[in-house]
Amino acid sequence: MPDVPPHAPSKINLKDYTKPSFDVDTVHLDIKLFEDYAQVDSTLEMVRQTAGDIVLFGESLELLTITMNGKALTTEDYQQEAGKLTIYNAPERATLDIQVRICPQTNTALEGLYMAGSGDDTMFVTQCEPEGFRKITFYPDRPDVLAIFTTRLEADKRYPTLLANGNLVEAGEVADAPDRHYAIWHDPTNKPSYLFACVVADLDVLTDSYTTSEGREVLLELYAKSADIDKCDVGMQALKDAMRWDEVNYGRAYDLDRYMIVAVSQFNMGAMENKGLNIFNTACVLSSPETTTDARSFSVKAIIAHEYFHNWTGNRITCRDWFQLCLKEGFTVYRDQSFSADQQSSAVQRIDDVATLRAHQFSEDAGPLAHPVRPESFVEINNFYTTTVYEKGAEIVRMIANTLGPDDFRKGTDEYFRRYDGQAVTVEDFLSALSITDDKIENFIDWYRQPGTPVVSGSQTYDSAAQTLIITLNQQTRHVKGFDAPKPLPIPVATALFDKDSGAIVAERMLLLDEATQTFVFENIASEPVVSLLRDFSAPVQLTYDYQDADLAFLLKHETNGFNRWQVTQMLVNRILLQGQGTKSSPDVYLEALAQTLPVLAADDAMLAARLLDIPSAQELASAISKDYDPVLVKEQRDGLYKQVADKLKGQWAELYKNLPMQSYEDSAEARGIRALRNVVLDMALTANVDDAADWAQQQYDNASCMTERFGALKTMVNHQLTGADKYLADFYERFQANDLVIDLWFSVQAAADDVTPDMVKSLLTHTDFDWNTPNRVRSVISAFSSQPTVLWTAEGLEMYTGVIQKLDDANPVLASRLLQVLARWNTLAEPRRQMAHEQLVDLQKNVSSKHVLESLESVLGAANS
Repeated sequence: MPDVPPHAPSKINLKDYTKPSFDVDTVHLDIKLFEDYAQVDSTLEMVRQTAGDIVLFGESLELLTITMNGKALTTEDYQQEAGKLTIYNAPERATLDIQVRICPQTNTALEGLYMAGSGDDTMFVTQCEPEGFRKITFYPDRPDVLAIFTTRLEADKRYPTLLANGNLVEAGEVADAPDRHYAIWHDPTNKPSYLFACVVADLDVLTDSYTTSEGREVLLELYAKSADIDKCDVGMQALKDAMRWDEVNYGRAYDLDRYMIVAVSQFNMGAMENKGLNIFNTACVLSSPETTTDARSFSVKAIIAHEYFHNWTGNRITCRDWFQLCLKEGFTVYRDQSFSADQQSSAVQRIDDVATLRAHQFSEDAGPLAHPVRPESFVEINNFYTTTVYEKGAEIVRMIANTLGPDDFRKGTDEYFRRYDGQAVTVEDFLSALSITDDKIENFIDWYRQPGTPVVSGSQTYDSAAQTLIITLNQQTRHVKGFDAPKPLPIPVATALFDKDSGAIVAERMLLLDEATQTFVFENIASEPVVSLLRDFSAPVQLTYDYQDADLAFLLKHETNGFNRWQVTQMLVNRILLQGQGTKSSPDVYLEALAQTLPVLAADDAMLAARLLDIPSAQELASAISKDYDPVLVKEQRDGLYKQVADKLKGQWAELYKNLPMQSYEDSAEARGIRALRNVVLDMALTANVDDAADWAQQQYDNASCMTERFGALKTMVNHQLTGADKYLADFYERFQANDLVIDLWFSVQAAADDVTPDMVKSLLTHTDFDWNTPNRVRSVISAFSSQPTVLWTAEGLEMYTGVIQKLDDANPVLASRLLQVLARWNTLAEPRRQMAHEQLVDLQKNVSSKHVLESLESVLGAANS
């Protein structure tokens, strides 16, 4: 039997969905913030939808007064129990006035209204998705209850920034308290409570404006601490670019008079799309060349676009229930990926997207945390903010877009916005709108219902007399315990045939594999071609095709699709590294093809050249190993192949590095590509023991024009344990100790170092700059450490890691649960690590109490019996 705690929280099931008995027309909130508490007065205008009592949700609230239609209610009129307030005998329409007291100053969970920072940097901020609003006041806190919000904020004048959703209506001094002031905000659009936001702080603001395609003049504001306001220009430009892109590509214009973004240092999420008032983790909005790497800066642009795009795909049209989370997130991730592809090399963007999917989502699908893109049940919805919901959800939308083509996909999205604007809807509603030109699109619903990554395998037969090529494809998905047997899914397979002599494409077609086995015939093919399948990663599947190594090497040289050049290198690498998993390949063909291709590509597309040197991460490699996983052996094999690549091209590294000189900083795709390739070449040169490479690293650090160059050099010095690395670590800390996000890098480079030990991590956790209340800082150490499985999966490493989860279980259970999920593949370990891991996880289960961690542990430990 699986290890299940004696009092496991109950599950919520999709099949049990019912409408709320009462809807809410309008909400008036009055939030008064005091030194050690806040008082929240709410007025809810409610109207009956179905039979039943009024049910409101509330957590960590002290109920002071409650009236209905002007009459004070007694305990005979309502029942208050854990997390819920039920009001009896309500009329068809009811005005509820509720007064509660909360304590944001002690709210470490970072949900609801909480205090971030301390001293002069103190601010009060909200996070209400998914169910944080119930920590502010009693409310039917569910996404299918949409209302018009008016919010009054009152606080001491030492907090001059008072922000809430919508448009500012009124502001001034409190009449009988001259040291206090207030602001009133009104949001004219219906929204669910999870999109509510407010901020009380002392912040500077960067302002700009944008005129929409409909002629609306929109005030744009980015709020941050005064020391950070100079790092908001990248974010402001990204916001304007996103607004313009959405108008051009989806016909969607912004609908309020102002759009606000606030940077917060203590925030569990990356960012939150609250209507008109986006709350951002500082790591996802602040950017400057001196303090931000290119990768992080580009991520800032993508995340700002993502949250802006939510204004339509998530806010104007929202989820009926939290099972439909992929409805807003999958579509919006697809939109932000498309936006990002227009901002840089589309091939590299696709590589980034797929690399993330394979490293994290495929691993999720392969383990005990596998779940459908639309889950069927949950205990704690926070546990389902996963790569399956987000990234795999985006891949489903991409498959549909590719199947329909750009014109019909645009018709479908226009219909979606037309039908459902202002409503809370389901995945079925989304597919219904997209299917107006092709009713087969509704068959994609099974992608949302079925867990697991399909494996597509195939072979080819060529008939020279008939000049026909027959491709046979099969699909198979592993059966995940607790779900129905998997069925065949519609899988678009983008295909091109290459002539072996000229390297030219002789045929191109999108194949739709929607049966267990299918054959596809290409006619008038003069000679047997090399087949390129799954071009641009047209479906989120694993591909096993009857390729010879020489075929893959041919495609590496001749593919016209940049993503596919990377994909075939990954196929070759996986064949080499996963020998024990049914593959058998010599590295010689891969190394020779790489040696011939890299120098030419480096001169033409440095960013793509840098990615051709990718070796799959240990996490991605582990996801392909179903049993007897030995982290040490996998690392040795991975590092060994990396060394072979470095040695094979040893004679080229010096010339390549010389041809990639450091120049004045420029934020362009070409310049970012040069910097990325330079860092890869530097690491390869050090791996190959190239003469003077250590000097290159020190010179790059000393003369760096930006953080990408400086941190890239520091990382290589630390990982290669160069003489003087400690001196440069100390210099890095001294230069940037006042900048929290850069010090996060300083923590992470040590926690992820090749020679890291649990004692070194413990030392970082006790450093004076470590802060348990700042998720960015916790992740900078603990998530970085988890990237070293050879140390994580030891008794000392796992004891330290689970100790962190236990410590966070009460203070920040959302963060604790997400850190725990890294351990989901423990059951694939070879003994004795497997038994050791099981014992430590069982011990952890005895010492935690949050439903977030308990639900994840139940799934993780259930893997022993799956």
